[in-house]
Amino acid sequence: MIKADCHTHSSFSSDSSEPLSEMINAAREKGLSVLCLTEHMDFDYPTGEFLLDTKAYREKLFSLRESNHDIELLFGVELGLMDYLAPKLYEYVKSWDFDFIIGSSHMVDGTDPYYPEYFAQHGGKNGILRYFESILENVRAFDDFDVYGHLDYVVRYSPEKGYNPADFREIIDEILKLLISKGKGIEINTAGIKSGLGYVHPHEFILKRYRELGGEIVTVGSDAHDRKRVADNFKDAEIALKAAGFSRYAVFKGRKAEFRGL
Repeated sequence: MIKADCHTHSSFSSDSSEPLSEMINAAREKGLSVLCLTEHMDFDYPTGEFLLDTKAYREKLFSLRESNHDIELLFGVELGLMDYLAPKLYEYVKSWDFDFIIGSSHMVDGTDPYYPEYFAQHGGKNGILRYFESILENVRAFDDFDVYGHLDYVVRYSPEKGYNPADFREIIDEILKLLISKGKGIEINTAGIKSGLGYVHPHEFILKRYRELGGEIVTVGSDAHDRKRVADNFKDAEIALKAAGFSRYAVFKGRKAEFRGL
């Protein structure tokens, strides 16, 4: 049973209004033993959102640790990656004592696939391909993260509301081999179900390929932005992990992976 939610957001992220204390209360109610907050930090997001006040966030989280001894609270961040930001990202990461860092792609060529303009510009299949191409560019430029987040995030917003990952096997394999060679993991992100895809991120095809290629590090996160979504659909995550050949999942503390059985 999965007892750690390693991808969550509170009001320290621009797209959440939930107090951090309420996220902790929800994790307790769900029976979790570990909650990792991974607030957004996206430099150069076009709207100016997602710039994290890391100092205030850290101070609040560490103060709440003092009054919540029954649940382990971990200090994480979700970095929005773009290849040209690598020097700035390396400097930022060096400045803080994070337990866990998710590297994510939210922007491709200056546009978030969340917005309809992305697929209007690229088209359906080419838009998905371009997203995967950008992941390769990002990982080649910057690798001071622990897992790559929601590896096929782009399909949440594709006009077809889904895709056949086998159509992209060549580039998916290239991404996974690069991540594995750098000792990086991937995450199971259950928000894919909430988004109407019917499966977790990434698609089970990608999870299986990661395992077949020798990947071992998988974290599990709900991507919750409010208390109701904490540990959401974790049974589906467990089923997906087992189906892909995993018998354990990872939790990061001090940037080091600790493995726990399912």
